[in-house]
Amino acid sequence: MMTTFEIVKTLSEKQGVSIVELEEKLGFSRNSLYAWKKSKPSVDKLEKVADYFNVSTDYLLGRTDVPNEPVNSRFTTLAAHAANRDHKVTDEELNKIEAYLDGLIDSYDEKNKGN
Repeated sequence: MMTTFEIVKTLSEKQGVSIVELEEKLGFSRNSLYAWKKSKPSVDKLEKVADYFNVSTDYLLGRTDVPNEPVNSRFTTLAAHAANRDHKVTDEELNKIEAYLDGLIDSYDEKNKGN
């Protein structure tokens, strides 16, 4: 299994950007990504790298081989999880989840306009 650093390095190489350049673009201190060889990244830095490469944090952590899992697939997983706990998801709960996801997507789209 690849480390988070190795995954980031591979993504960087595919986009033709060095680790040092990536650190500069993201406003990270020098060698902060190299530190990921031996330590876990902070959530905020992990999210910045995921956003930069348009991949999920789960992908960067090596939890999935799918770089950017579709929301519908994740929603299905959440619903299955709820079903495994003998919890019947109500229409009201589904509507709330859907509204929440729509808000997240709208917020992400607004944040990334012009990138």
